[in-house]
Amino acid sequence: MMSVLVWNLVVTLLLNLGIFLTNGLTSHNASTRPAVVNIGAIFTFDSTIGRVAKVAIEEAVKDVNANSSVLRGSELRIEMRSSNCSGFLGMVGALQFMESDTVAIVGPQSSVVAHIISHVANELQVPLLSFAATDPTLSNLQFPYFIRSTQSDLHQMTAVSEIIDYYTWREVIAIYIDDDYGRNGVLALDDALAARRCRISYKAGIPPGSESELGYGRSEIMDILVKIALMESRVIVLHVYPDIGFLIFSVARYLGMMEDGYVWIATDWLSSALDSNFPNLSDKMDDMQGVLALRQHTPGSKSFTENFKKLSGGSFGLNSYGLYAYDSVWIIAHALDAFFDQGGVISFSNDSRLSNAGIADLHLDAMSIFNGGKLLLDNILNSDFIGLTGHIKFDSDRSLVNPAYDILNIIGTGFRTVGYWSNSSGLSTLTPENLDSKKVNGSHNQELHSVIWPGEIVTKPRGWVFPNNGKLLKIAVPIRVSYKEFVSQLPGSNFSKGFCIDVFVSAVNLLPYAVPYQFVPFGNGKENPSYTELVRLIAAGVFDGAVGDIAIVTNRTRIVDFTQPYAASGLVVVAPFKKMNTGAWAFLRPFSPTLWAVTAFFFLVVGTVVWILEHRINDEFRGTPKRQIITILWFSLSTLFFAHRENTASTLGRIVLLIWLFVVLIINSSYTASLTSILTVQQLSSPIKGIDTLKKTNDRIGYQVGSFAERYLVDEIGISESRLVPLGTPDAYADALLKGSDKGGVAAIVDERPYVELFLSNQCKFRVVGREFTKSGWGFAFPRDSPLAVDLSTAILTLSENGDLQRIHDKWLIRSGCSTDNSELESDRLHLKSFWGLFLICGIACFVALFIYFCQVFRRFRNIARAAPDSGGAGSRRLQTLLSLIDEKKDPRDKKRQKVERSISNESRDCEIGQDSERR
Repeated sequence: MMSVLVWNLVVTLLLNLGIFLTNGLTSHNASTRPAVVNIGAIFTFDSTIGRVAKVAIEEAVKDVNANSSVLRGSELRIEMRSSNCSGFLGMVGALQFMESDTVAIVGPQSSVVAHIISHVANELQVPLLSFAATDPTLSNLQFPYFIRSTQSDLHQMTAVSEIIDYYTWREVIAIYIDDDYGRNGVLALDDALAARRCRISYKAGIPPGSESELGYGRSEIMDILVKIALMESRVIVLHVYPDIGFLIFSVARYLGMMEDGYVWIATDWLSSALDSNFPNLSDKMDDMQGVLALRQHTPGSKSFTENFKKLSGGSFGLNSYGLYAYDSVWIIAHALDAFFDQGGVISFSNDSRLSNAGIADLHLDAMSIFNGGKLLLDNILNSDFIGLTGHIKFDSDRSLVNPAYDILNIIGTGFRTVGYWSNSSGLSTLTPENLDSKKVNGSHNQELHSVIWPGEIVTKPRGWVFPNNGKLLKIAVPIRVSYKEFVSQLPGSNFSKGFCIDVFVSAVNLLPYAVPYQFVPFGNGKENPSYTELVRLIAAGVFDGAVGDIAIVTNRTRIVDFTQPYAASGLVVVAPFKKMNTGAWAFLRPFSPTLWAVTAFFFLVVGTVVWILEHRINDEFRGTPKRQIITILWFSLSTLFFAHRENTASTLGRIVLLIWLFVVLIINSSYTASLTSILTVQQLSSPIKGIDTLKKTNDRIGYQVGSFAERYLVDEIGISESRLVPLGTPDAYADALLKGSDKGGVAAIVDERPYVELFLSNQCKFRVVGREFTKSGWGFAFPRDSPLAVDLSTAILTLSENGDLQRIHDKWLIRSGCSTDNSELESDRLHLKSFWGLFLICGIACFVALFIYFCQVFRRFRNIARAAPDSGGAGSRRLQTLLSLIDEKKDPRDKKRQKVERSISNESRDCEIGQDSERR
C-alpha cells in the first residue's frame, strides 16, 4: 500500500514538472519576439532630402506593421531626430538613441555626420543604414556597422567620367563643397578620369554652411567663376548642395557662362532638388538651360510616386533618396524577422569601459551595447528582395548591386532623359533592365540621345578654349646651326622662319579659332639642341608645344602627343662613291662568279644527259670517242643561242632539252638586261652597301648632333657607341666622308632623309646607299591629351589635300645640282639566289630522265642474263653485256618489225586451230 502511494506521488511530481517546463519553454519562445522593437532615424528634417525621407520612413513603418508576414506580432517603432547637418548634433542624437534600447538607426543623411556617429555605432554595435551618405571613403573596413543603403559616389563619378570620355573631352573643372561629401566625391572623380586619360585641371572648393554663417555669398561665388572663365577648360562638374548650386547657376548666367561653348554637369543633388521642389523652382529654370544632371535609377517606383503626392499634401515631390529611405526601413524589418527566426534575443549590456573611464558626470553608463548587433548586421547584409529602388542585395564590398543612373538634360521648363549609365553596360539609350533582358553586357556601342547644350546648340561643344588671361602659348623653336632651311632664328629678334615654321603658321590659320602663341628659342646657338630634351621639357610643362623638325619616334610618343606628320622621314646611309668604267671585261660583271660557274656546270650536265639518252637511238650522238665529246660540248653550248643542229629522238631527251631551253631563255634575258644597264648608264661603286655592311665592319659612322639616330644605332642596331662620331654641319659631313674612317673621318653617315636630300643637293661626291631602314615623320609636339594636337592634325591634312604643303616644300627645299644626276650606284650583281629555282627544276628533270633510262636498260639486261647459260667468267661477261647494251645501236625499226612478225604468227596459229576443229 505504501509503495503504491509513493509511486503516485512521483508520477504527480513529474507531471507537474513537465507542465512547468512546457510553460517555461513557451514563455521563452514568446520572449524572442518582443511586442515592440525600437529603431531610430537621424537626418536633417528641413533639407531637400530630409523632408522627403521623413514622409517615406513614416510610410514604410506603417507598411511594415500592417504586413503580418514580416515581424509576425512585433511592432516596429521608430524615433526620429534632426541633425541639422551638424556632426555634433548628430552625435548627440545617436547617443540618445543608445539610451532607449535602439537596435538599428536609419541614417544619417550627411556624410559628415556619418563619419562621426559611425564611431559610436562601432562601439555599441548598432547598425547604421544610411540612405543618403554617398561619400565613397565611408569604408566598411573602418566602420563595419555602417551600411550604405544607397549608391556610392564612386559609381556616380564613374558615370560622370564616362560621359566626359564619350564626348572626348580631356580636361574638366570641378566645383565642390569643401567637406567630406564634396572632397571625397571629387577625389573619386579624379581617379575615374585618370583611368580614361582625362584629368581635373582645376578644383574650386566652397566652404560648407549658409551665407549668414560664413559670410560666403554671391560676391565670393562670382570671384570663383570669374577665375574659372579665364581658364582653358569649358567643362564644369558641379558637386555641391542645392542652395549653393542654384546660386552658382545664377551667377554663371549673369557672367555669360551659360552660353555657347560651356558644358555643365551636375551630380544628383540637382535632380533631387528638381524632383522634390519642381513647381517651386520655375524661376530658377532659366539659369540651368542645357545642364546635364544625374539621377539614381529607380525602376520600380511609379506607383509609390503617385501615392506620395497624397502623403505630402502636394507640397513637395518624391526623389530617389526618399525611395532609398523607404527601402532602408524594409531592410531592417526583413533582417529583424530573420534575426528572430535564428533565435536572436534583443538584449543589452553595459560597457565596462564607460563606467571605468572616470567620466561619471557625463552619465555615459546609461548607454549599453546591443548584444545581438553582429547577428542583426549579418542578416542586413544578407538581404535579398525587390524594393522600390530595385533589387536590394549587397555585394562583397557591402554596396548595393546593379548601380545605375539616369542622365537628364535640363530644357525649357523641365528636363528629359537622354540616356542611362549602369555599372555593367556603361552608357546607353536603353534602360538597364532592357539591356539585361537582351543579355547585352558591355558589348553594345556607347551612345546617348542628342543633347541641347547651353546656348541652345545641338552640336557638341569643343570643351576648351585658349585661356583668356592674357598669357600666350610658349611654343619652343629649336635654334639650329645647320640645315637652317627647316627652321632658323632671325638675327636680333624672336621671329623664326623656315619650312617647319611656314607649315605651322599655315595650319594655325586654318583653325576655326584664334591661337595666341609666341615662339621661344631653344638651344645655345652653338650646336643643334637635343630634341629628346626638348620633348621632355614639353612633358614637364616648361613649354606648351614645339615646332620644328622633330621626328616622331616611339620613346617620344610615350610622354607627348604629336600632330599628323607633315613631312616623311626615315634614316638612310650616305657614303662616298667612285665612278666605274666599263672596261674590256665589262661583259663578265652582270653575273657573280658563283652564277657563272653553276651555269657552265649545267651546260655540261645537260649536254651529257642528252647524249646518254640519245646515244643508242640517234646516229648524230654516235661515232668515235673524240667525235662524241665534241658533240656533247657543241650541243650544250649551242643551246645558249638556240642554234643546236642535232635532233633529239627520245621522249626523255626532248623533255630535258625543253626544260633546259626555258632556263637558258631566262638566263639569257637577265644577262642582256644587266649588261645593257652597265654599258649605257654611268655606274657608281661604293664599298658600303647599306646598314647591314656597317653592322659587319668596325668603321666609324657619323650622325647629326641632336638627332635620335645616335640612340637608334646603339639601342636598336647594336652598333658600339665608340664607333659613332657627332657631326654638326654639312661641311663637317663632307670633310669626314672624304677623309674616310682610316684617316680620322667616317666611312658613312646615318641621318634622316630630308637632311640628306638637302646635303646631296650640292655635294656630288656622295650618294645614298641601301634602302631607308626606318619609317617615321616629322610632327609638332604638344603635351599629352592636348586638343590643339588633334585640331592641327586636321589642318595639316587640309594643307596636304589642297596642295599648300607641297608648295611650302618647294619654296624652301627644292635645290638644283647633282641631286638630279642620272648616275646611279652600282646595283648588286645577279646572284645564284635569283635562279636557284630554275636550276633545281632542271636538275630534277635530268635526274628523273636518267633514272627512267637506266631502269629500262637494266630490265633488258636482266632478261638477257636469264636466257644465257651459266659458265665460267660469268661476272666479266655480264659486265661486257651491260656495256654493250648501253653502247649498242638500237634500230628504231626493230619495234615495228617485231610487231609485224608477232601479228603474222598470231594469224597462223588461228588458222591451224580452225582446221583442227573442221577435221573433228
